[in-house]
Amino acid sequence: MAKRTRWLKALVPLALLAASSASGEPATPKAAHDLANEDRIAELERQVQVLAGEVERSRMDTAVPEEHLESFYGYGPAASKVYGLASGLSVGGYGEAYYRNYVADKGSNKDKTDFLRAVLYFGYKFTDSIIFNSEIEIEHASEIYLEFATLDFLWKDYANLKAGLMLLPVGWLNEMHEPPFFFGVNRPDVERYIIPTTWRANGVGLFGSFGEQVHYKLYAVNSLSSNGVDSKKAKGFSAAGLRGGRQKGIKALAEDIAATGRLDFTPLPGMILGGSFYVGGTGQDADGFPNALTTLFDLHAQWEWKNLWLRGLFTMAFVDQARALSDAMGYADDENVANQMLGGYGEIAYDIWSFFSESDRKLQPFYRFEYYDTQFQVPAGATRNELHAVVSNTVGIQFEPIPNVVLKVDYRNLSPREGKLADEFNLGIGYVF
Repeated sequence: MAKRTRWLKALVPLALLAASSASGEPATPKAAHDLANEDRIAELERQVQVLAGEVERSRMDTAVPEEHLESFYGYGPAASKVYGLASGLSVGGYGEAYYRNYVADKGSNKDKTDFLRAVLYFGYKFTDSIIFNSEIEIEHASEIYLEFATLDFLWKDYANLKAGLMLLPVGWLNEMHEPPFFFGVNRPDVERYIIPTTWRANGVGLFGSFGEQVHYKLYAVNSLSSNGVDSKKAKGFSAAGLRGGRQKGIKALAEDIAATGRLDFTPLPGMILGGSFYVGGTGQDADGFPNALTTLFDLHAQWEWKNLWLRGLFTMAFVDQARALSDAMGYADDENVANQMLGGYGEIAYDIWSFFSESDRKLQPFYRFEYYDTQFQVPAGATRNELHAVVSNTVGIQFEPIPNVVLKVDYRNLSPREGKLADEFNLGIGYVF
């Protein structure tokens, strides 16, 4: 702001000379001096201040300053920027990249690096009650997806309407998945294979809060596609979990409609207790396939106290007629879709930067214990694939030189009940704006 004002003030002498020339008087130093009387200088400085104020107001209307970023309605802070505007356009984004080295049980795995995501958020606040918000994502430096695009119609704190391509309100990371706001280079596997993050669908629903403590969401959306036959992007359920059933909003089949919802309670500052659910038929009326009613729920808790961070989640999924679905999909006996899947994880982290200096920087060692089993209960006569029952231990540290940038390093040990999975050493970067 100060730089713009100084630059504009520097134009005052040029404006005076131009005014002198326009009046037909010689542009002599004396004439310029005579024209630069106190009244004209005062008027020009007033105009400079007005113009500088308009420039600053335009910048404010385009995007909320990063130092004031905060979460609204469960979205990440960058995805929430539009809600903080007085009106107009909002632009934000995030990105993350990693290097992965397979250090044990390497087998055929090859080390790799990937710019995993580069994301832009675009929002527009038409009025105080009508807001558009969206996320456009480039994955693996080549694949472009619309992650969400919704219209919000805000009415009361306790009752608002959302419609469009929406993120389902399940788990911790499906709605808030910006890299500075979760630990580790990798998202937890529980929130990839059982809760199939990032999970979005076309739909409509209600959301709101009762006071500062109770927050809810309740949506109706197109359901998963358990078989994937008629959906271009859905591959269907598998022994590895539900992830292949996501339709991603792309010409999504809607013969089956699902209900999903979330309830969070904040009994104390920094503490969140809650749960979410999803239920819907997933057969999509495909010939030769069962309806495969699918139900999922999660229970989650989080506590931030001073420099300490604790987070936990437990989830289960139930697939009806899993045997008929597996037979229709032509799966081998040990690759059947399970009737039941379960998983959970717990995380602990502590910010130690305050031991060295008082600043906004963070240096957080963390540990995550994770267990998931996408073959927890298989159909009668099927063989459990024990490679999909995994204990994961992740230890690492992440550094935030500023709140919008994070550097991560961790080591993951993956131990299936039978067989081998490669351990990983990961380096990652992330940013948000």
